Amino acid sequence: MGRVPNVTRADALAALRNPLSFIAARWTPTPRTVRRAALSALVMAVIIVVTGGAVRLTGSGLGCPTWPTCTDTSLTTTGAMGIHGAIEFGNRMLTYVLCAAVGWAIVAARSEKPHRRGLTRLGWAQFWIVMSNAVLGGIVVLVGLNPYTVAAHFLLSSGLIAVAAVMWQRTREGDGAPRPLVGKPVRQLVWFLVLASVLLIAVGTVVTGAGPHAGDSKEVDRIPIDWETVAKLHAVLAWIVVTLTFALWFILKAVDAPRGPLARTRELFLILLAQGVIGYVQYFTHLPEVLVGLHMLGSALIWIWVLRVLLALRERPETTLEIPGPAQSGSAVGAGV
Repeated sequence: MGRVPNVTRADALAALRNPLSFIAARWTPTPRTVRRAALSALVMAVIIVVTGGAVRLTGSGLGCPTWPTCTDTSLTTTGAMGIHGAIEFGNRMLTYVLCAAVGWAIVAARSEKPHRRGLTRLGWAQFWIVMSNAVLGGIVVLVGLNPYTVAAHFLLSSGLIAVAAVMWQRTREGDGAPRPLVGKPVRQLVWFLVLASVLLIAVGTVVTGAGPHAGDSKEVDRIPIDWETVAKLHAVLAWIVVTLTFALWFILKAVDAPRGPLARTRELFLILLAQGVIGYVQYFTHLPEVLVGLHMLGSALIWIWVLRVLLALRERPETTLEIPGPAQSGSAVGAGV
C-alpha cells in the first residue's frame, strides 16, 4: 500500500469551498463506474416508487401523522405507533438512500475525464426533483393524504425516473451530435407512443385517487369519480400503448431497422403484456394489495422502456478533438507545400 499523502490546510480549504472540484481533481472514475452510479440512481428511483406504494397499500400513509418529524414530540417512530409508523418512517429513511445514490451519480459524473457538463446537470436535476418531492411528500401527510397531492407526488416520481433513465443512457454514449437511426415517420410514431404513455400514467393516478386503497385506515378523501369507469379508460389507454408498440415493432422489422431500436421495442412489448395480465387479474380479483404493488412496479418499468425506445432511435458518437499538426516552416509555406 502506498503512503497516504498529507492533507494540507490549503487542501482542506479547497475541499470546503468546492468539494466536487476537489474530488474531481484527485479521482478519475472509469466509464463503467459512472454507468453503475447512474444505474444505482435509477434503481433507487424505482424502489422509492414501489415502497411508497407499499405505504399506501398497507394503510400506513399517516403512520407518521406529521412532517418533518414523525410525531409532534418525536423525530422517529415510537413503539406505540405500531407497524404503520414503522412502515411510513422506513419509507422516509429510504429517501436518504435515494439521495446517496443520486449524490454518487453526481460525484462520478463530475469526476469523469473529460468533464461532461450535460451529464452532471442531469445528476443535479435528479437531486432537485428528489428535494422537491420530499417536500411534496410532507405536504401529502400534512393535508391528510389528499388524493390530488398523492397523484402529484407520484407524477413527480415518474419525472425523476425519466431523468435518471436519460442519464443512464447518456453514460453509455458519447457527446457527439445525435444521428437518427430511423426515418422521421418512425420517430413521430414513437413520440405518439411517449404521449400515450404519459396519459396512461396520468390516468393511472386518477384510478388510484378514486380507488379503494386510500393509504390509511382512517377516513381519507377520494377523487369523486367512479373508479371502475376510470379504470376502463385506463385499460383503453393501455391497449393504445400496446397497439402502438406492436405497430412500431412491425415497422422496424419491415424496414430492417438497427438491432437497438428493435430490441428495445420487443422488450417493451413483453413488459406491456405482463403488465396487462397483472392489470386484468387485479381488476377481477378486487385489487389485492400484492398485485397492485406489482402493477406499480410494472408502471415504472414501462415508463423506463418507453424512454429507452425513444433514446434508441439515435446514436451519439464520442466527440473527437482535433489535434493541431506540427507548425510548417516559413520556407515550406513559401514553396506552396
